Amino acid sequence: MAIRSSFTFLLAFSLALLASSSVSSAAIVKHSLYVKNLTINRLCKEHVIVAANGILPGPTISVHEGDTLVVDVLNQSPYNITIHWHGVFQLLSPWADGPEYVTQCPIRPGHSYTYRFNITGQEGTLWWHAHSSWLRATVHGALVIYPRRGRSFYPFPKPEKDIPIVFEEWWNRNVVDVEKEGFAHGGVPNRSDALAINGKLGDLFPCSKNDIYTLEVVHGKTYMLRIINAALNSQLFFKIANHNMTVVAVDAAYTNPYMTNTVVIAPGQTIDVLLTANQPIGSYYMAAHPYFGVVGVPFDNTTTRGIIAYKGSTSASAPLMPVLPAFNDTPTAHKFYSNLTTLIGGPHWVPVPRQVDEHMFITQGLNLDHCGANSTCVGPLGQRFSASMNNQSFVLPNTLSMLQAFYDGTSGIYTTDFPDNPPLAFDYTNTSLSFNPSLLFAPKVTKVKKLKYNAVVEIVLQNTAILGFENHPFHLHGFNFHVLAQGFGNYDNTKDRQKFNLVNPQSRNTIGVPAGGWAVIRFQANNPGIWLMHCHVEIHLSMGLAMAFEVENGPNRSSTLPPPPSDLPKCF
Repeated sequence: MAIRSSFTFLLAFSLALLASSSVSSAAIVKHSLYVKNLTINRLCKEHVIVAANGILPGPTISVHEGDTLVVDVLNQSPYNITIHWHGVFQLLSPWADGPEYVTQCPIRPGHSYTYRFNITGQEGTLWWHAHSSWLRATVHGALVIYPRRGRSFYPFPKPEKDIPIVFEEWWNRNVVDVEKEGFAHGGVPNRSDALAINGKLGDLFPCSKNDIYTLEVVHGKTYMLRIINAALNSQLFFKIANHNMTVVAVDAAYTNPYMTNTVVIAPGQTIDVLLTANQPIGSYYMAAHPYFGVVGVPFDNTTTRGIIAYKGSTSASAPLMPVLPAFNDTPTAHKFYSNLTTLIGGPHWVPVPRQVDEHMFITQGLNLDHCGANSTCVGPLGQRFSASMNNQSFVLPNTLSMLQAFYDGTSGIYTTDFPDNPPLAFDYTNTSLSFNPSLLFAPKVTKVKKLKYNAVVEIVLQNTAILGFENHPFHLHGFNFHVLAQGFGNYDNTKDRQKFNLVNPQSRNTIGVPAGGWAVIRFQANNPGIWLMHCHVEIHLSMGLAMAFEVENGPNRSSTLPPPPSDLPKCF
């Protein structure tokens, strides 16, 4: 009875919000991003990186739901670049989505492009980042969406202040060179040298004693931390000494409040937590290090930390340090990921669609690609590392964007025959098959899955043991999806379907598919265009761990892809 009353209240609450929003005004919010070289000193060395507006991370862009965002991007760097607005639905504005050669050709050095799009039906924390090469390592920033103007409240008491907490990886070299050299002979690029919080490495690294992020808080006040994992390749555990956190949103979708002392966050994900400064006045470390559930594979096993400093505290005693989980603490990670649920009736809540039109079973994992004649490769068995979904290793076009080809009806850029199931069924998580020759190689292709407008799609994302297990955080452009269930081993359609949460599953744009496990997601394809789905571990994306959806136009003008903007970059 209490649950029903709570639901009735929240439903009435959301209807009232809709009524109030109809009379409130929206705004056009303008920003400029100047992407250029920046000289910076880290780990006792001077480096030249590519950054936006001369800062790392780049500027936080704040808007209200309903606003139109207009961002002029001027590329003054030596590299091609695009900007992706990670998690933004881009309703009828896929030309602004940003992935290179998918929705646009890159912005060449010395050129510019203006991204224009409306923020509709979303509030919370998202982020923006480069979607070219490995440049998102240093070209990124927070995108904060506040409630619609005239409705400046949350489904929880308003915090004293909200603060972006951006996690990053740092290389002691130019990341573009690291990428090119790592893949040149079929191997993998070097792992990062350090982790950072808001651009600062923390006092555990050489020459970084004073390079530490500090947040001052007032005793008794509550703060919202807008946590963003901008790291290229690392999932992270995050804790604050002696403090609990309450999760209230993930990927700009409100959750039922979930109290925890440990946050787990994959590359691409965002998590909003409330932190109440309720401990004795003093200083407390916030700290993060990788969650890496794979045995025998090297990773950046460093720790970054910042400081929560209570107003009135002194420096007489050192801050308290939290005890972080072990790097391979999968039970803790799975508990966190699987206990999150959505806030029924909260702002922009969308119930799970019940009628499914398209069922897909997609395997993902590592593979090999043939080294080629007269070449020497350093990957397993003397071949090149690769990666695939349903044994299709994705290759970006380079003469025309996929979205332009879709709009123009141009053939030869991609094909629409991405398979609904893997070409070969096998014991997906059986490690004895990791080097089975019939499973190792995947063709290099550019394939998409074609969807009718408004089709409801259910996907089983099944991890495989080919070349070993890894966790894969999958990001879907253009949509949120419901996470119906997740678990370990091979997905069993009879047994595991009984675990589906069809009432209040978490809504996300990026899901960490467990190493040696699976996740089931469901979404409605209500936005025409080309939408990339890929692993947000940058090494894996570069190897081909991606595919795309072609969503057809709907029946009327309001569901039809508009023409490209006049300043859309051209391919050369």
